Amino acid sequence: MNDTTETPEVSSQDSAWTVFLAFLRLGLTSFGGPIAHLGFFRTEFVDRRRWLNEDHYADVVALSQFLPGPASSKVGIMIGTIRAGIPGALAAWLAFTMPSALALIVFGYGVTALGDLSGAAWLHGLKIVAVAVVAQAVWGMARNLCPDRERLAIAAAATVAALAVPSTIGQVGAIVLGGLIGWRFLPGEVVPLIPLPIRISRLWSVGSIVLFFVLLIGLPLLASSTGDQLLAVFNAFYMSGSLVFGGGHVVLPLLQASTVQPGWVSNDAFLAGYGAAQAVPGPLFTFAAYLGTVMGPQPSGWLGGLFCLIGIFLPSFFLAIGPLHFWNWIRQHPVMRSVLKGVNAAVVGLLLAALYNPVWTSAIDGPADFAIAVVALLLLVSWKAAPWLVVILGALAATGVGLLA
Repeated sequence: MNDTTETPEVSSQDSAWTVFLAFLRLGLTSFGGPIAHLGFFRTEFVDRRRWLNEDHYADVVALSQFLPGPASSKVGIMIGTIRAGIPGALAAWLAFTMPSALALIVFGYGVTALGDLSGAAWLHGLKIVAVAVVAQAVWGMARNLCPDRERLAIAAAATVAALAVPSTIGQVGAIVLGGLIGWRFLPGEVVPLIPLPIRISRLWSVGSIVLFFVLLIGLPLLASSTGDQLLAVFNAFYMSGSLVFGGGHVVLPLLQASTVQPGWVSNDAFLAGYGAAQAVPGPLFTFAAYLGTVMGPQPSGWLGGLFCLIGIFLPSFFLAIGPLHFWNWIRQHPVMRSVLKGVNAAVVGLLLAALYNPVWTSAIDGPADFAIAVVALLLLVSWKAAPWLVVILGALAATGVGLLA
């Protein structure tokens, strides 16, 4: 890792309200999926607010990649915990998640006046802006985390691995390989590090890890032995949030098996909700709120939406908070520093692979799209424009191009 990065403003603790407002803006404007979210987070919390430096942010991203559940949501929960403790974690999750969750609950009640959004020009514009956001993140992280040819080689190898094996196995395998190469070939000298300001006790961390496994093992046993419908529903969503690496679209097969096969949700309703989930900002896991709203058995309606939303995100809280208390010790160990150098370089490579697929391949269809992406990148990098403003301008530009076509 590069230890010359600028010192973050970590000396004072923020209020949960400050964290809430920061993440609310991202929850309203962060389109493009988890990789784009990580780009938005980096712009907001590393470049703009300086809550974290590049090394800290890369560590948090790398840690989240090792854990199941939605990557961007876990990163958000960790940042909220670092800034304001457990109240900050709750504030970050609530602000980032609720805008899309509420929109999908409303959609679940039958507000379908917009019809099929898959071909909407403004939605395509949001995908184009995501290309610029991810490109900016890859460039910024590469400059700090791959300063030598060895780490550039690790990043390149991770990109090739992720594209050659486009699955969770490829992603996790690239990270593990990067860590092994770092352990064997990158120096892990002990140098002064700015510690992460972990504002939780050891009891919170240990308790979170224990609770994660207690529920993971206990919920299925309890649901099957009692036959209780509420327990069965909560278990289905808790298991989906606990066992999926990569998050986002990877969770869809599990959710479909958990809700459509038992007859809780029709396949048509499932697919309609999935289409609507593509048109809202924030994490795709909020699809659970829609499923809970339209579900046949109880709970249903808005209470069912919130019930399923909590079920699928609860593992992310346990897994994000659990390791944080021990992270500073891990980062200072010479062997772990070598491993983290390789892991962080591999994360850059994974982001580069994601920039191509799915971000680029799903957004850039021709010269006009490429031109919008270039202008968006120029606004972000050279003009330091706010990401939310670039999102709006990108949607307007794509809509204009669609009208002229």
